[in-house]
Parts: sequence; structure tokens; C-alpha cells
Amino acid sequence: MIYKIRVILDAEEDVFRDLEVERDCSLEELHNVISQSFGFLGNEMASFFTADEAWNQEEEIPLFDMREGQEGARLMRDTPLGAVMDEGSPKLLYVYDFLSMWTFFVELADVAEKEVGKSYPNLLFSFGELPDSPPEKQFEADPGMDFEEPLDHYDDLDFDENWN
Repeated sequence: MIYKIRVILDAEEDVFRDLEVERDCSLEELHNVISQSFGFLGNEMASFFTADEAWNQEEEIPLFDMREGQEGARLMRDTPLGAVMDEGSPKLLYVYDFLSMWTFFVELADVAEKEVGKSYPNLLFSFGELPDSPPEKQFEADPGMDFEEPLDHYDDLDFDENWN
């Protein structure tokens, strides 16, 4: 089976790539296709995240295991695309370069039969130019926190005085 996927940069300007990849390709292969299609070298850390219908981030599937001594993490190289994306759960988030935080929405657009004589993956369509720097993110603060108010009461913060 072939997945037709749209990868959209999280930005105000429309920047996206339409790709064809095999359902059983690894997420590492998809990472390489996405990074190349947007003109990245592919040498930065990256992760996919499963996502619900509202694009809420769920399980992280990293390129490399950065957790020391903890088990159970799925890695891109060991995870086939079809294991995390199908018609019932058609969305993934992709973050490239954790210092710059290039963030992309990855969505399954169609499932097709593999065409004889055609090689995969394929870049079907490219729209928009990648900006020189990643779009700035607007994070929402906790409504209960007032960051405008000066911090006068360090005793209330529960710091250990002899922390070092």
C-alpha cells in the first residue's frame, strides 16, 4: 500500500509538501524524505508524535533514544509508518531540530495501490518556500500565573536553601 501524505509547516504562510511513501517504510525513512523535501540536511535531532483529531501531541517516537536506562520507547528506525498512521488515526506531528523547533503537521490524504515500475518515496507536489528561520511559536501561559507581577516572596517558592 502507498500512503499519500501532506506535510505542512506550522506557519502563517502556506508551505507544504505532498509525498508518496510505502505504508511499511520506517519512520526514520519518512524523516529522511521530509527533511530532504524541505531542504534540510537531515542531521539534526527529530521526533514524530502521534496526534489525536485536534492535533494534540501524544506518544513521542524519537530518531535516537535519549532516555538513559529507561525501556519501552519506540524509535523511528523500528517503527513502520503503518503502525502509527492509518485511516483511523491519520495525523502525526513532526519536529525537526530541537533548538530551532521546526514543527510540521503530517496528515494521511489517501491510500493507494503500489504502481508497478514506480519507485517510492516520491515528492508529488511542493508549495511555498521554507523561511530562513522557523516561525515563532506563541505559547499560552497558565491563566493562574501572573508573569507581570514581580517576584517578592522567594520563601513561597519552596526552594531548598542548601540546594548545592
